[in-house]
Amino acid sequence: MTAPAAVVDVNVPRFNQAMVAVLLAVGFVVQWWPLVGLAAAILAATRFGGPRWGLFTRGYLRWIRPRLNGPIATEEANPPRFAQLLGTAFLALATGLFLTGWTAAGWGVALIVFALALLAATTRICVGCLIYQRAVS
Repeated sequence: MTAPAAVVDVNVPRFNQAMVAVLLAVGFVVQWWPLVGLAAAILAATRFGGPRWGLFTRGYLRWIRPRLNGPIATEEANPPRFAQLLGTAFLALATGLFLTGWTAAGWGVALIVFALALLAATTRICVGCLIYQRAVS
């Protein structure tokens, strides 16, 4: 007998992805790369510490979810958690590139994460989730 899969409110990953996209966009527009490192830290705290350590998750659960009416749809938690792990790894890589003086490469990696986070937030097409599902099937 296997344990039931953990589930998550479908809006939590989308909100997190939207906030990551906003943070990265602001960082790029003002050319302040520490916002990339901040996004990586927030994703890592959420991924490894759970929802109570997730700044964006807590914001959603405190201010947005209580205002939603009706039942909340859920989805399996593992695919978005894997996508979050990938986002954390790539934003950590971008931060490392910035720290070693490879600014253009750092922004290149960060903008790829921005584009994928924006895609997931606006269309629910999560590339990291698709990779996860492909890997486990």
